[in-house]
Amino acid sequence: MSTVNIRRFEPSDAAWVIAQHGQLYAKEEGFDDSFGDLVTQILKDFVDGHNPARERGWISTVDGQRVGCIFCVSIGAYTAKLRLFLLTPQARGQGLGHRLLSTCMDFAREVGYSEMVLWTHESHRAACALYAANGWEMVDSTSVHSFGVDLIEQTWRIDL
Repeated sequence: MSTVNIRRFEPSDAAWVIAQHGQLYAKEEGFDDSFGDLVTQILKDFVDGHNPARERGWISTVDGQRVGCIFCVSIGAYTAKLRLFLLTPQARGQGLGHRLLSTCMDFAREVGYSEMVLWTHESHRAACALYAANGWEMVDSTSVHSFGVDLIEQTWRIDL
């Protein structure tokens, strides 16, 4: 039987988060290196200046091996942004995404945010289905050319 754990992100996890995002998005979506650059900047900003009382990241592990991550960052006094939500392929379909999402949303509620937003792509169908099943609503959809490919960006939000 596997041991599943969700723990707080530590700066030593940053290289894994960056590598996983770069590798998975290149393989699954055809993204170029500019996506890895974006993830690197998001993590640098988080590590260098996040407010631990209002912002947090989590790492999910199975038998001690990292398999997922999610972050809650502040974009205003009452609005949090979900960032860098990822599950490795072997960790998908087991309810772990729901657990990570619930952990992030529960934290946002506990520290006083009244809403959350996120940015994703239409091609992330499983993630979008998870958001919708948990009460999130898509509020914007735009065709773009980003990370070397044509995409449909989506913005989602939820009242907490």
